[in-house]
Amino acid sequence: MSAEASVADSVGTPVVPSSNRRGALLVLAAFFMFSATDAIVKIMAGTMPAPQVTFFVTIAALLLLLVHALATGRLRRLIPRQPSLAFWRALLLAFDTLLIHYAFAKLPLAEAYLIAFLTPILVAMLSFVFLKERLSRIGWAGVLIGFAGVVVALKPGVAPLNLGHLAAFGSAVLFALSLILLRRAKVTETDEALVASLLVVMTPVAFAVAAVSGEPAPLRLTDLGLSVAGGALMLGAHALLVRAFRDGEASVVAPFQYSQIIWGCFYGIFLFATPLELYTLLGAAIIILSGWLVLK
Repeated sequence: MSAEASVADSVGTPVVPSSNRRGALLVLAAFFMFSATDAIVKIMAGTMPAPQVTFFVTIAALLLLLVHALATGRLRRLIPRQPSLAFWRALLLAFDTLLIHYAFAKLPLAEAYLIAFLTPILVAMLSFVFLKERLSRIGWAGVLIGFAGVVVALKPGVAPLNLGHLAAFGSAVLFALSLILLRRAKVTETDEALVASLLVVMTPVAFAVAAVSGEPAPLRLTDLGLSVAGGALMLGAHALLVRAFRDGEASVVAPFQYSQIIWGCFYGIFLFATPLELYTLLGAAIIILSGWLVLK
């Protein structure tokens, strides 16, 4: 769906509840695909450095986007009409990725995720300041209850404060700012251009990090197939994320990021034989309740 078909201009025009519901469904699908991408990255990281995996998946996504644009005659739609906004959003997401990868290296995954999932709360605050979007009391309750559900599901330990905690918080701030910029993208900007600019910036950043991260591992045929699958999922996830934040209010759509905990558990059970604990089920139930409250 093109940006021209967006229901309303994201700057100042009210968004009807049906648009918020549509945005919520789209972002749920986006985070499902993001979690699937993470699962593929985890599989590939068993045989090669994580930054190298990130580069292969990112460049696969970029190549798939170019092939699709050439095949459909929509190459011009990849060129942003607001290059400054597209560039800054892409740069924010690139450094967001670097920071969260650093946090994963320094912290238990549960603690890194917990801090990173401050994003919906930050989005709700920034949306009020920059977009004049106001959550109802029930909506705020839903955001905070969702975060509580993440705490219950992850059961983080207490690690001494270090740069990893700062990196995870920085990642949450940058991701939140990138989502605010996405809402400010006018209807004249195409979804394809926003996704293309992100991948164009991300590819050299991922390559640079991979180049300095150590000896590269050889790319096997299996890795090539996984890279293409991961790239396709990453491409689809970003496209859905863009559309979701075009359709729905940022403060309403962002809390559905918490659903990644549920998808992560799903992939953990079927791909990595991770046992499902009672706390995880309870946390998932709380997160589902929070999503219902946010959409009230």
